Amino acid sequence: MKAAYIEKFGTPDVIKVGTLPDPVAGPGQVVVDVAAASINGADWKVAAGEYKQVNFPVILGRDFSGTVRGVGAGVPDLKVGDEVFGVLETGRDGTYCEKLAVGAAVVAKKPASLGHVDAAALALIGLTAICAVEESLKLQKGETILIQGGAGGVAGFAIQLAKHLGARVISTASAGNVDYVKSLGADQVIDYNAQDFTKVLSGIDAVFETVGGDVATRSFQVLKPGGRATFIASGPTAPKPERSDVIALRPAVPRTRDRMERVAELYTRGAVKVPPVTLYALADAAKAVQVSAARHLKGKLVFKLR
Repeated sequence: MKAAYIEKFGTPDVIKVGTLPDPVAGPGQVVVDVAAASINGADWKVAAGEYKQVNFPVILGRDFSGTVRGVGAGVPDLKVGDEVFGVLETGRDGTYCEKLAVGAAVVAKKPASLGHVDAAALALIGLTAICAVEESLKLQKGETILIQGGAGGVAGFAIQLAKHLGARVISTASAGNVDYVKSLGADQVIDYNAQDFTKVLSGIDAVFETVGGDVATRSFQVLKPGGRATFIASGPTAPKPERSDVIALRPAVPRTRDRMERVAELYTRGAVKVPPVTLYALADAAKAVQVSAARHLKGKLVFKLR
């Protein structure tokens, strides 16, 4: 099979595209013909060695959509021909390829109304947003949430999810993305180049921080006493607040079928829409990961393999 992989750590130009052996379904696994695979911010970090994989070659990528082509022992609820999407098990990478073996317990059947490219685009961003907004923050109807970096994939899904839950949503974006973030349902969008969010906001119930850097630590300033903030761009643990009256959280992002089914449910109910997608061929993997590493993206980057 064709795959995009690394044999050493470095900048995205270390990514190679070549032929690797086809996978075989083990017990509890299915083999999937990958139709589309999403590009995520974690991928360039994997290539750079931030996650310290030691068994080269390492195929990059975490989420995908495709068709089941092989079923291992002990998988009673999936069959050859089923269209599925999902995110690889925690600690695994390996979706930038034509075929993959994955635990059946972490994939869900793809809604017929959702194409493979769009399913791949939604998989990890949806999973992450659900874990942050519903499970970590436990956002409630009537609360006000600040979602940093609203034009990004995770944040964009989170804006729509928060509105679906009945919250008031404030977000930040560059001037060029303000209208797009408003179209997702944000009630207020702050141009972060023109305004300091800490000067115009206060008394916020919850913050979902997706940007990192000093934006993360400054986000504590806008919370009300007892408010909580959850962080996905500040390393494996949440930054420590200088205030003692707020809560800092780092969401767990478990890979489970029920969470993928929640992503599908939100899409089929019309609660969320697919973000703008930029397509790449697998042959352009190094270029695509370089674009992702530059950040400040609107929507998602996706490889179309079939």
